[in-house]
Order: sequence, then C-alpha cells, then structure tokens
Amino acid sequence: MTYTLNQKTTKFLFTLFLLVSAFSFAQEEAKTEKAGVFTFESEEIDYGTIAHNADGLRVFKFTNTGDAPIVISKAKGSCGCTVPTYSKNVILPGEKGEIEVKYATNRVGKFTKTVTITSNASEPNKILRIKGEVLKPEPAEAPKS
Repeated sequence: MTYTLNQKTTKFLFTLFLLVSAFSFAQEEAKTEKAGVFTFESEEIDYGTIAHNADGLRVFKFTNTGDAPIVISKAKGSCGCTVPTYSKNVILPGEKGEIEVKYATNRVGKFTKTVTITSNASEPNKILRIKGEVLKPEPAEAPKS
C-alpha cells in the first residue's frame, strides 16, 4: 500500500515542522539568558542565646556570582518581629551586597524565622533563615541601703 500526500497536507506538515523547530529554538535561547546569582556567605544566621532586649541586628552578606545585574524588589520577614532592609542599588556581577535583618529581642523564647528576598536573580524568591533564643530578663536587684 502506497500513500501519497497532496500539496495542502505537505504544506501543513512543513509549516508544523517550522513552528515546532522555532519553539524549540526559543526555549533553548531562554535557557541561556544571562542572570544574576546570589551567593550568600551563609543562608542562615544563628543568634545563639541572647539577652532580652539585646541588639537584634544581623547582616546577610552575598556576592552576585552571575553574569547579569541583580535588582532586589522586595524583602519580607515571616512576621512583624523580623524586619529586613536592603539597598535599592543594582548589584552588578562580581559586586557584594548586604541584607540587614532586625529581630525584635523583646520577645522571650526560641525563634526560627524566614526572610524572603524577591529579585530578578536566577532564583527569583530566595529564602534566608534566622534562629536563636532570647533569654528571660534578669529580675531587677533591690537597691542596697
């Protein structure tokens, strides 16, 4: 049995082949786009055991090890007790940057919190972690007479 293709079918199959080829090429191009890459010194900061109302400020340090600039658009703590701040400046490839996190150390007890960084980097949502334990305040000593 022999099959023959008419001219319309041949044109349709050729057009379909071109579309599939173009789509495959576009996906390969998208994979090779340049992107910034966060490389953090550490993605978790352990406060350890700290005193009540101690300084809750810590810093996450990173380098852009990618081949495109990074722009951070948002940094959000997992609760109101964790407040991140960051520079609005563009971080060029090879440059260093910092994200400061202030934990409210007036809260007694163990804590584990996250900070989500939103950017144009290769990983658009980066999650950083802080943990530690805030000790109960020492009872005030009675004045000596």
